Amino acid sequence: MAGQDGAGERAVATNRKARHEYFILETLEAGLVLKGTEVKSLRQANVNLTDGYVRIDKGEAWLLGVHVSPYKQGSTTNVDPLRSRKLLMHRKEIRRLLARLSERGLTLIPLKVYFKQDIAKVELGLCRGKRDFDKRDAIARREAERDIRRRMRR
Repeated sequence: MAGQDGAGERAVATNRKARHEYFILETLEAGLVLKGTEVKSLRQANVNLTDGYVRIDKGEAWLLGVHVSPYKQGSTTNVDPLRSRKLLMHRKEIRRLLARLSERGLTLIPLKVYFKQDIAKVELGLCRGKRDFDKRDAIARREAERDIRRRMRR
């Protein structure tokens, strides 16, 4: 692709809501199995991670609830925008995640979709849901830090 060195990461979409809704305990990277027009749509950043999650079924990891908008120039080659997409991970890694997910309250959600050396990747987060008081505490802490920075500038 012109203008890219191919060596770095190019973020396509991030799940900003995840950092507000969950405590992120661990992150990991997985490859995505995509159809041709989905790749083109991803390159144009037409993806929504907000409702996405990962389910492990029969030893395979599947990304569900992620909306990849149909490619505008694609016609009959476009696929269902909400289809399940297989994640490429080592079997050992999937087994370890399955053991962790059996703990009460843990879930696996997509945090970021990006291209690494022209290959579509997804950053997954092993998360525990925040309760309302945790969210209020985080907001209060952020506002206090903002207030301190504001006073330091004066």
